[in-house]
Amino acid sequence: MTDFVNKAKQWLTPTFDAETQSEIQNLIDSNQSELADRFYKDMEFGTGGMRGVMGAGTNRINKYTLGRATQGLSNYLIENVSKKEIRVVIAYDCRHNSKKFAKVVADVLSANNIKVFLFEDLRPTPELSFAVRHLNCDAGIVLTASHNPPEYNGYKVYWADGGQIVPPHDSGIIGKVNALEFSEINFDANEDLIEVIGKNVDDVFIEASVKNGSLSDKIDRNSLKIVFTPLHGTSIMSIPDALKGAGYTDVHIVEEQRKPNGDFPTVKSPNPEEPEALQMATELANNIGADIVIGTDPDCDRLGVAVRDLNGDMKLLNGNQTMVVMTDFLLRKWKEEGKINGKQFVGSTIVSTELVNQIAANYNVETKVGLTGFKWIAKMVVDFPELDFIGGGEESFGYMVGDFVRDKDAVTATLLACEVAAYAKQNGSSFYHELLNLYVENSFYKEHLISITKKGMDGAAEIQQMLSDMRNNPLTKIDGEKIESLSDYQASTKKSLITGEVSTMDIPKSNVLIYQTASGTRIAARPSGTEPKIKFYFSVNAPLDKVENAEKVEDALDAKIQRIIKEMKLH
Repeated sequence: MTDFVNKAKQWLTPTFDAETQSEIQNLIDSNQSELADRFYKDMEFGTGGMRGVMGAGTNRINKYTLGRATQGLSNYLIENVSKKEIRVVIAYDCRHNSKKFAKVVADVLSANNIKVFLFEDLRPTPELSFAVRHLNCDAGIVLTASHNPPEYNGYKVYWADGGQIVPPHDSGIIGKVNALEFSEINFDANEDLIEVIGKNVDDVFIEASVKNGSLSDKIDRNSLKIVFTPLHGTSIMSIPDALKGAGYTDVHIVEEQRKPNGDFPTVKSPNPEEPEALQMATELANNIGADIVIGTDPDCDRLGVAVRDLNGDMKLLNGNQTMVVMTDFLLRKWKEEGKINGKQFVGSTIVSTELVNQIAANYNVETKVGLTGFKWIAKMVVDFPELDFIGGGEESFGYMVGDFVRDKDAVTATLLACEVAAYAKQNGSSFYHELLNLYVENSFYKEHLISITKKGMDGAAEIQQMLSDMRNNPLTKIDGEKIESLSDYQASTKKSLITGEVSTMDIPKSNVLIYQTASGTRIAARPSGTEPKIKFYFSVNAPLDKVENAEKVEDALDAKIQRIIKEMKLH
């Protein structure tokens, strides 16, 4: 009998409820391939938590895999937090079973004598990050699968600083989780320790968001026409109130996408990175002559921004473009107020545009660059308490303004994007024109992302093989240009492909490879941490002499990217 069948049969014991046992028995009887996928491995509690398809089995999100994760977290907290009352806050998004799962998690924590603050209804992930510090908690948990398909759910853990768990806590918690049997989970809730929270935290969070996302009292916010869509997600709970609080009065919500719905019925994928997801919003914007479109993902930590280009058409910007415009705006405001004194920094990641580093350097401000994922930007805030954190972003449509929230935050970032647009409009410019001005001042940077899906056991092996080939048989030329260096973040090395010299990189290990040429062309490759995908990031650049030539330069850069993709046989 195969190992996965033996593993599955353990789920027919009294540790598991009747419904779970029935689901597993049916699979044993009738669907061996599905059974194999559910049991060939354990759902990994990774460095930020778990994300996966819902259902019974060790490789699924369910009451037991979540219970085991929470029991492990409880054991770690009890051993490592020397307080009489350990406190944890829990939030959840619009996905199927999120509310039920949040209660399961609350039950396990309370059964371990831990005080729980449980949001009464769905809330944005950034509000959870805020609530950790606001309520003086030792940890936070959010039930969400971000922009994954409807059959997914997930579990993210935050530490007392409001950021997602990083070393040493991540590996410490993982160790506790992996050491547990399912029979050791304590599901017997102590209801006296579970406190339901809501408006009392919402009001303070929105007030703080407005304060951080509204930088000037000299901006005419009434004249900016905004279209907003929550894409059936949690941002409906916060962004309309935040926009109103900041003074925006001409706000139009995409009604068909207003209501939270875990099926995301109007979109193929609730991902604001994809133009298709914002199609209804851009159509509404065209109908009413709006200046800007904002769309957020289901847990409201990432935002897509569409603005009018030089021809007056709505154009979805990529995360790098939004990030550089917002970072420059923040830096300009800090400089105008005389607050830049060499003790500030902005945050970015290794796969994000290098233009942001250039822009920060123009203001004599350092850019700290971390691994992919906002937990590393939040960690910078903790690691450098003597420095002011101005703002930071990553290419995957996330941005964080200041440090009152310690994760990517679409609420405050929405306010900042609208601030930029309103300020530009008031001064005869536009959000897009401001972006092109940055290209003229620095260089036109164009980025492109390709995600290749490889599902199941075979897919995971294929992804590892692709990375292994790129690591061990590196490319030497790309689009006719010699590759200067290969940075291997798994080995913490940067190798010159010209001289063969190898230097060590002081950054946590991660399975990422980055090729770079002398002209600044970059290709990065990494496996997705949340989906069965391998991601390739392309960045190319060229000078732009004047705004009017932007389209011609962009076309040339796009053509260059397509040549590289073809050369790498990724098309």
